[in-house]
Amino acid sequence: LMGKTYAVALDNVDISTDKTIVEPETEVTLEITFGKQLGAYTFDIAYDNNLLEYVRTDGGTANDNGTRVRVVYYDSTGGTNPKESMSITFKAKKGITTSNPTDLSVTAEGLANADASENYDDISVALVKNIVVEPKYEDYKFELNYTGNPITNEEKEMKLSLLSNMGRYYDKARIIAEVKDSNGGNVKILGTDSNSIEHDLINSGWGDPNGYKIGGKVNQELNLRGLFDKKGQYIVTFKLIDRSNSDKVITEKDFTIVVDEKNQDSNTNQNGNNTVA
Repeated sequence: LMGKTYAVALDNVDISTDKTIVEPETEVTLEITFGKQLGAYTFDIAYDNNLLEYVRTDGGTANDNGTRVRVVYYDSTGGTNPKESMSITFKAKKGITTSNPTDLSVTAEGLANADASENYDDISVALVKNIVVEPKYEDYKFELNYTGNPITNEEKEMKLSLLSNMGRYYDKARIIAEVKDSNGGNVKILGTDSNSIEHDLINSGWGDPNGYKIGGKVNQELNLRGLFDKKGQYIVTFKLIDRSNSDKVITEKDFTIVVDEKNQDSNTNQNGNNTVA
């Protein structure tokens, strides 16, 4: 009687991808390197069909059932055309708007050397490669708009905008303000929310102390009031911070604000022309 015998496992099998972050409608290729020349193999590559779709294979005949691609190869020449590797390509689906960690999982059976004289153990414990499918995020940016220079001890209406066409998602973001240079003057940046609650952005920040959710297409506008008690040049910095990550700064921008005395004519400036980054 003759039976099928197995040698040691293919310990040198390696899997890699050409990218770890995949944007919608962008391809990612998984390369499987065998470590030996193989004349026969069957590889199963499992994937998340909510995020990825199968595109093509190089190194065998593929069958895609929607969540797993089976790739089969047999060297019909009797050992003159063995393979040292194979690759499979997927494409991230369109319409993805959040970060999605996922993985490609590889198992195998029917492994044999070039002339089929030696067989190898199945790969039953999956080899896993992690990737992230996410959109191409755009940085957040601040804009500050007001008309005319502020006057000492008079509230100046200002509009602060936080903008991004595809901002990264945060569960606990918050806007705060700081004064870097005030020439000894006192500054208040005040805003009233939809619940008629007033917030001092310098002393406490905007909104819920625990932060708020933000992400995707963002065009947040805050109607603020600035109050300065001395003439001079002030540098006010607005920051978007992540409360869930030790108040890490997501984005920030400096604005230089020139304050006039009451008896001076103020210059008319619009759309942030009297501010600098």
